[in-house]
Order: sequence, then structure tokens, then C-alpha cells
Amino acid sequence: MTYLFPPSPTVSLPIVGRAEGFPVRRVYCVGRNYADHAREMGADTREPPFFFSKPADALVPVLGESPQPVAYPPATGNLQHEVELVLAIGPGVLELGDRGQDIPVPEALGAVFGYAVGFDLTRRDLQQRAKEKAHPWDMGKGFDQSGPIGPILPAEVAGHPEAGSIWLEVNGERRQSGDLAQMSWKVAEVVANLSTYLRLAPGDLIFTGTPAGVSTVVRGDTLVGAVQGIGRIAITLV
Repeated sequence: MTYLFPPSPTVSLPIVGRAEGFPVRRVYCVGRNYADHAREMGADTREPPFFFSKPADALVPVLGESPQPVAYPPATGNLQHEVELVLAIGPGVLELGDRGQDIPVPEALGAVFGYAVGFDLTRRDLQQRAKEKAHPWDMGKGFDQSGPIGPILPAEVAGHPEAGSIWLEVNGERRQSGDLAQMSWKVAEVVANLSTYLRLAPGDLIFTGTPAGVSTVVRGDTLVGAVQGIGRIAITLV
């Protein structure tokens, strides 16, 4: 088949210690997966996990120690940061459940190839207006360059972290500080629950939520975030 115009290239992320890249299929995100962040967003109970998506081409691979430029988006007066542990679904998912669907919790870690550090940048004003009208969050969450993300560290190196610090600094000031142990829904539970809605496949990413402390950032701010044992990324908004 020929095309009217050249198709978009496959979005891929580097894998620590490997020459090949990780081709991204879909990007899912878990909402309010830390109790303290849920409270600052107006919820006061442990909710069942819920999900939204970002387009794969909203990802920005972030490499090296120096801050990487990321575009400040249009149409917002309140851009906020969220640092997250991101899990990468690998080929093992095809052996689980019904080939990636209805995966039992005890088996779910077998679907996870590795982990990365990601930022879920959010146009909070657009998201809030959408919430008030029961509209989708797409324009608040899925805009261009809304998903800076570091390289994937294979689980064979990282293990499957259940605890460890997760934090973010803005211009050297600590804004978010938490622990993976505070996640309301653990990695295996997130994978299993999401697989009840759709068939997971190799190349899927899942952003697993953020601790409290989200705040507004502006052009010129430098954001540094890390997850213990997984990695560190740094960006500057331009």
C-alpha cells in the first residue's frame, strides 16, 4: 500500500543497557493513585483505579543529566507537574490471562518488562473545567510534549519496586516527596485491573500516579524528578 503522505514514525524509548529501543504502542495513566494527592484533588476515599490516556507522540524521551527543553503548552494559565513511576509492558503479557486480557493479580508482574521515570504535565485549568462539565480530560492531559520520560530500566535489573522515594524539585525546591509504598493500587493490581477493560500488549506504558505536592510551573522553570532505584530526569520549560 502507498500513502497519501509519509506515516508518522514509531515512538520509541531507549532501554538501559541494550542497543534496541522500546516501541511504544499506547500510553495509559492511573488517576489519583496516592491518597495524599487524591485528597489535594478533592477526593477523600480510596477509589477503584480509573484510567485516562495520552497519545504516544506526546512522549518526550529525556536522556542525560542536563535539563532537556520541553515546550510550555498554549491555552493554559496553570500548567502543573506530576512525577510518576512508569511501567512498560513487554512480550510476557501475551502469555498471561487471555493473551493480555483479564490477567490475574498474582501473574500480573510477568507482564512488566521494565520501569521508567515520567512527568505527567497537566493543564490543570483545562482539566478542572472538563471535570466540572463531565467532559473528557484529553485537552488537559494529552497535549504535545505532555509526557517527558526517561529510559526504561529492565525489571531484570530493577526488580519490581514496592517501596522507594519518589520526588520532584522545581528550580532546586522540593515540591513533591513520597514513597512508592503509598500507592493505593500497586503495580500488579494496576496491570490486572486495566486488563479487565482492554487487552494489554507489548509496547504499552502505564503512568502509575503521583504523590501530593503538585504545583504551578512557568516558562524558564527547571524540573528534576526521580524514583529511587529507577532513574532521574530533568527538563526546562521553554
